[in-house]
Amino acid sequence: MTRLPARFIEDRALRDAARAVIEEDIARIRASLDKQGVASRVSSSVGNSISGRIRDGASDVLEQAKQQASDHRGVLALLVGAILLWLMRVPLLALLLGEDSDDTTHENNGDADGEEAHPEAEAPGVPEGELQ
Repeated sequence: MTRLPARFIEDRALRDAARAVIEEDIARIRASLDKQGVASRVSSSVGNSISGRIRDGASDVLEQAKQQASDHRGVLALLVGAILLWLMRVPLLALLLGEDSDDTTHENNGDADGEEAHPEAEAPGVPEGELQ
């Protein structure tokens, strides 16, 4: 056999050392990925950064809303009043027009005599004798 130059032997030793380091890194990565997969790592890091940005943005919006509300209290009171009037419109109209809520239920359930309406007689487009 021929004798190898010293430089070649040193280069081979460096190569083997580098290969051992890389194989250790690969083994460490594989062990880490077995504990938590790539998808869960990416989703957790993305979720944390996005939720942090949303939280910061929401706190900024809340601070601006508080400032605007304190500056325009009259407009805010008018808006709340309009919403309450809209939600209570049916009882208020009944009160203003003097209607009793019981009167509307009798109209829908039957005649003024207390008899119930017959849905068969009200079927559109069907003669009375052909419903059965």
